[in-house]
Amino acid sequence: MKEDFLHYVWKYQKVNTSNLRTVTGDEVLVIHPGQPNYNSGPDFFNAQVKINGQLWAGNVELHIKSSDWYVHQHEKDIAYNSIILHVVWEHDTDVFNKDGEPFETLQLKKYVNTKALNGYKKLFSTEQKWINCEHQFGNVAPFIIENWLERLYLERLQQKTVPILQQLSQNNNHWEAVLFQMLSKNFGLKVNGASFFSIATSVNFTVVQKSRMSVFELEALFFGQAGLLEKEPTDEYFKILQQKYNFLQHKFQFTKEGVIAPKFFRLRPANFPTIRLSQLASLYTEKEHLFSTIIKAKTIEEYYAVFSCKASTYWDTHFNFGVLTSKQGKVLTKKFIDLLLINTVIPLKFCYAQCEGKDISEELMQLAASISKEENTIVKRFNALQPVANTAMGSQGLLQLKKAYCDPKKCLDCAVGNSLLNRT
Repeated sequence: MKEDFLHYVWKYQKVNTSNLRTVTGDEVLVIHPGQPNYNSGPDFFNAQVKINGQLWAGNVELHIKSSDWYVHQHEKDIAYNSIILHVVWEHDTDVFNKDGEPFETLQLKKYVNTKALNGYKKLFSTEQKWINCEHQFGNVAPFIIENWLERLYLERLQQKTVPILQQLSQNNNHWEAVLFQMLSKNFGLKVNGASFFSIATSVNFTVVQKSRMSVFELEALFFGQAGLLEKEPTDEYFKILQQKYNFLQHKFQFTKEGVIAPKFFRLRPANFPTIRLSQLASLYTEKEHLFSTIIKAKTIEEYYAVFSCKASTYWDTHFNFGVLTSKQGKVLTKKFIDLLLINTVIPLKFCYAQCEGKDISEELMQLAASISKEENTIVKRFNALQPVANTAMGSQGLLQLKKAYCDPKKCLDCAVGNSLLNRT
């Protein structure tokens, strides 16, 4: 038995209320359980309880055992003097207020709803599982999961505003600069995300803006900062890039301090940092005022048009410097653009709208619902239990579910967990 289960039972009143009595035999009628308190102090504020017909309004404290009151040293904290009811699973000792009178105590053990108790024991069994409800997830009604995933998606978006606002502060509220840094990180994907972000933040965004008239110049800037131009020239293109980078470095006086070198190891050639950095350079060469363009875009077709670009012509026959390959244009695929929309565009638009005092949640949810689901281990394992995610909104919701609820075992705060607790 854990205290969070008592919180769940009390919050949702999963008790047989027909004959509730305190440990001294006084009749108890719960008018309102109160508001959960997630900070220090009593567990529930502003509860309303009738004891022997007398209405009391105040705070409620919960413990597994009455003696936990002393274990937690509440007798020394004046914040607990005003509680109107001490709710425990097991009453093993009397607890007294500042005037030496025992608190009214309700022992829940014999009143808890059998369904809830059995559901709790089953959900939190000691058997090793990927998630607590692994063996039950497939039996949860789809509409419960779908509604929950929508809420989780918005919860995930809200959490993503925190680092965006931090970047915004560091960039003096320059949204274009923040977009560039976020896009850079996501062009690097999981392997080179941190590297590309460090490259993007190693130079002032004004340098990017002043260099954007030439894809060659932006390539020199990105490749040079990435440390990809430090070896002996492999061909004429490499040599000219080196010269251009040295010129830019001298002109704008930037350094490579803090830059993380990108990796090639275990990457498919299409994801080599050379290709992705060239595509990023092409995007910023071809698309002026990228931030305002993204903010104005509405449909998935408009977004695909915004990110329609390819690496420069040199990379048609290369994946790395000096190594010829068969000719093939290195375009941004729809699948890659989908990742940019999921991880950069939608969170940024959500945050920007909030800063402008607007709510575009419905628009962004529709956009996410028009994008195919992500393919990763977490989404695949959930869908194997029950195929609930076919869109990006669903897959993002599942990622939030796993990270924020399943891993920390917050089943009692989860709609799926709640539905299972109500079963026999």
